[in-house]
Amino acid sequence: MIEPFGAGGGPDVIARAVSRKLSELWGQPVTVENHPGAGSTAATALVAKSPADGYTLLVNTSGQAYSAVLVKNLPYDPLKDFIAVAPLTSQAYVLVSGNSSGITTVRELIAAAKINPGGLKFGSTGIGTGAHLGLVKFNLQAAIEAVHVPPRPGDAITDVIANAVAGHTTHMLAPIHLALADIQAGSVH
Repeated sequence: MIEPFGAGGGPDVIARAVSRKLSELWGQPVTVENHPGAGSTAATALVAKSPADGYTLLVNTSGQAYSAVLVKNLPYDPLKDFIAVAPLTSQAYVLVSGNSSGITTVRELIAAAKINPGGLKFGSTGIGTGAHLGLVKFNLQAAIEAVHVPPRPGDAITDVIANAVAGHTTHMLAPIHLALADIQAGSVH
C-alpha cells in the first residue's frame, strides 16, 4: 500500500489502519510505504508504473484530482491508469496560526495581511494539495496576499504544523485531529 504523504498525516493513519484489517482478512501481510513528494504525484507515478496485478494499492487524496488540472505533463493518466476501490474517509481542516505570529483570529489574520501584503507566510504539505489550494482560495476571497512556503522534501503534515509552532510560517490549514494537541497546548490558535 503506497501512501503519498509523510508518516503521521491523515492518509498515513488511514493506510495503516486499513492495512492491518486487510492483513487479517487476506491472511497475508499488507505493508504501508510512504512516498511523499510533488504534491502526491510522486507516489501516484510510482503506482502507475507498478504491474496491474492487484498487489499494489494507492491511498490517495483529492490531490490526484487537483494534479490532473495543475500539472501539465503527468507521467500517468489519473482517469485511465487507476481503478477506484473504495472511499476511505474525509477529514475536516482548521486554520491555525502559531503563537509567535500574535494572530489569534481570522479577522486578525486578514488585517495583518492587509497591513503587510506578502508579509505573511503560510505552510502546506505541497503545491496543489488541499491545504495549499484551500489557502490560495482563502487569500483570493479575503483579498489578501500571503506567501506559500512549500514543505521540504519528505516533510509530513506534522512537520508543517511544527513550522507554524516555531514561527517559520504564520499560518496553515491542518487536519483538526492532527492540530488538536497543539491547539489544546496553546502553541497554535
